Amino acid sequence: MRDIAAGAHDRLVESLRELIRIPSINPPDPAGPELAVARYLAGALGDAGIPATVHQPIAGRGSVVARLRGDGTGGKPLLLLSHLDVVPAPPELWTHDPFAADVEDGWIYGRGAVDMKDLVAMELEVMRLLAGEARAAGRDPATDPIPGLRRDVLFASTADEEAGGFAGAAWLAQEHPEDLRAAAAINEAGGVAVYVGSQRLYPIQVAEKGTTSYRLTFHGTWGHGSMPRADNALVLAAQAIERLAVPSPARLTEVTRRFLDGAIAATSESDPSISRLLRGLATSDPAVSATALTGVCLPIYARALDAMLRDTLSPNVLHGGVKFNVIPGAAVLEIDCRRLPGTSEADMEARVRERLGPELAAVTDIELMIASDALVSPFDDPDGLYPVLEAAIRAGDPAGVPLPVMAPFGTDAKHLVDLGVPTFGFSPLRQPPDETYLERWHGIDERVSIEGLRWGLPVLYDAVRRFCE
Repeated sequence: MRDIAAGAHDRLVESLRELIRIPSINPPDPAGPELAVARYLAGALGDAGIPATVHQPIAGRGSVVARLRGDGTGGKPLLLLSHLDVVPAPPELWTHDPFAADVEDGWIYGRGAVDMKDLVAMELEVMRLLAGEARAAGRDPATDPIPGLRRDVLFASTADEEAGGFAGAAWLAQEHPEDLRAAAAINEAGGVAVYVGSQRLYPIQVAEKGTTSYRLTFHGTWGHGSMPRADNALVLAAQAIERLAVPSPARLTEVTRRFLDGAIAATSESDPSISRLLRGLATSDPAVSATALTGVCLPIYARALDAMLRDTLSPNVLHGGVKFNVIPGAAVLEIDCRRLPGTSEADMEARVRERLGPELAAVTDIELMIASDALVSPFDDPDGLYPVLEAAIRAGDPAGVPLPVMAPFGTDAKHLVDLGVPTFGFSPLRQPPDETYLERWHGIDERVSIEGLRWGLPVLYDAVRRFCE
């Protein structure tokens, strides 16, 4: 593990708290809080001697980019990618003001603490550390190579990820590809300790499921509520919800096989009962799989692992009815489908129709709202980024086990595909065994451990140095 300059950890914590205090909720309010975050970062980079550019394709939707230079002998740059926006946070449900960045018992509370202003702050601090090393060597980080770096390091923190990224990473990829084109990218959601039995695993995201969203409109017959009828559109929608919510059979992808094989090997001696449960996870019977999951890890991680094993369909929004005594003749259901690699959008639509059955499908319009394909970045390349991330984890925690994993959700990585940039989720944190990290995402009382950040910053810095030297 490489040494970190004195004061870096305190500066990281203060930066994260400042970022949380800017409520960059997507969709933003008229003041444009995403732009405020972009300007804050540009100012912090500028104070470190790093020129930064703020792009604003739509009023209030700001993204910030910057570059540190290597000597040019190491190939394409490394991209440090993140997003600025957060989802809403109903303050009446929180024990802390979600935008006050309160510190209590070693935790920083606030919307964005783990999704994902923690990594924004860590990547900012890595840039500051590298720039400081240039100044210490008598160089200007605005123009001169950073000592020891053979690659450039790009920084891009973008708007709009929580709504698809089209006004952020997607726009940059189309209009300013030079700000994103790299040998590889570090992005959110990976390198966070997960406890399986007594073993500490560090899943590194190398893949993500595809996203497909459909709007289903059910056509019934309008009528008087005093005379119920079977073709009440809400009744039809209820039947559809029940059919769509049935779990799909398990299908083991290569990434998930590698993850399970690694977890089985890691627990075979220390936790043989856990190892046996892991072997049973790939069964095609959802009931058997669910039983195995309950004994492996905390429920939130069990749900994530279950989602990695199968295509999922989740009915999430239902609209229908105009008055209590009027039978609705139309109802609209929006469903969120996540596709494993190898399942196309056409495959998913066919599955939706099959679940509905011929009679229900005949009275249902199916409209595609959003579609993006599953992604898998190469993780077997000995000269690629993934082995470097593994090495950085092992250096930071010799007892930990880094493993490749597929995220059940999507990220801005999809917007880098056409630029040929393999993207890896790596926001290293080491938090207590009982911390439900994934449950904090978009959840109540989102928080991050200060000690976890203290562990993670040098790991991230080490990974950047290893890949760029």
